[in-house]
Amino acid sequence: MTRRSIVEYAEALQRRYFGASREEKGKMLDEFTKVTGLHRKAALRLLNRLGQPKRGKGRGRPRKYGTGVAEALKAVWEASDRLCSKRLQPFLPEMVKVLRQHGEQRIDASTEAQLCRMSPSTIDRLLRPCRRLGGRRGLTTTRPGSLLKNSIPIRTFADWQENKPGFLEVDLVAHCGESTEGFYLNTLSVVDVASGWTECLPVWGKGQIRVKTAVHRARQRLPFPLLGVDSDNGSEFINQSFYTYCHEEKITFTRSRAYKKNDSCHVEQKNGNIVRRIVGYDRYDSKAAYACLERIYYDVRLYTNFFQPTMKLWSKTRHGARVHKVYETAQTPYQRLLQSGILTDARRVEMSATYHGLNPVLLLKQINNTLEQLWRLTDRHVAFGNRNYDAIRRASVTV
Repeated sequence: MTRRSIVEYAEALQRRYFGASREEKGKMLDEFTKVTGLHRKAALRLLNRLGQPKRGKGRGRPRKYGTGVAEALKAVWEASDRLCSKRLQPFLPEMVKVLRQHGEQRIDASTEAQLCRMSPSTIDRLLRPCRRLGGRRGLTTTRPGSLLKNSIPIRTFADWQENKPGFLEVDLVAHCGESTEGFYLNTLSVVDVASGWTECLPVWGKGQIRVKTAVHRARQRLPFPLLGVDSDNGSEFINQSFYTYCHEEKITFTRSRAYKKNDSCHVEQKNGNIVRRIVGYDRYDSKAAYACLERIYYDVRLYTNFFQPTMKLWSKTRHGARVHKVYETAQTPYQRLLQSGILTDARRVEMSATYHGLNPVLLLKQINNTLEQLWRLTDRHVAFGNRNYDAIRRASVTV
């Protein structure tokens, strides 16, 4: 029986039930539970509840944050590209200020005060209906380069103690789709360990000269001098050309241990959180896709470094089998660079002018619009065979 049918049956039985004797009530309940399948206690509660006025107020504490506050939180969360609550909560006052400055959101003083008082757990609770999960894993294209391994010192995750910006972790992310056969584009991912400043650049293939050129372009974009580079053991980095470049430019060159991704944890995290999350796992191998990636990463550079706060590990203590970690308050890479004192006065003024001229909502729209163009350039056909591969390689000379 449906719930509606059960209620109708109970309404028809209720008047006779209350006027019956104790023995008759027992027989009515037996028949009612047999027909409806309800437990005897549930049947009693239903018969006694019908016809009574509903409670005007529910149990528990009154709701503290109304619908308007939840909608304002969702708007700020979307403008921040769906940050996690622990990164979003310290950055909420600054984000609300920037959105109001550019006329993107009209948030009154009362709503702003409530937003700034929210805890990370409350933010998670209010945003739970809006979150979506999904994704897939990519393929590894790292091939060992063994000729210079003995000349390049190993640096593990425990050795990164530099508090000064300028020491970078670098890695290459392949846009190869479901197969590593043939030619495809790559992304050079660069992250500064101290500040979290991130640069991403497209690379035409993964040749040694092109990867070195991409690293040099990333170096020119950095707002601070490049002091050190740490890479994995791929042959695109472990080669004579890149080793000579670092030696001539007085750049400390180190590498991680083989098959130990945690040695490059900073750049590996950016590979997933920026490159894979934004661009995805599809295959790209055309000049048009290369140009789209250039435009996307130009906007992503501004959006990530100025409006995406990150949390840094402050301390880690072990108590038996448990590890207790303490993190710093979430800050953007731009805020960390201002506090580091490494920026020159001219660079500080330049970056301040850039920051105050940026609209995060507009940047996000530009990224999404360019992504729509990029996704239409996905190559579903894998180029097998030397003839197709060599033709694409010959075309790469003009890029």
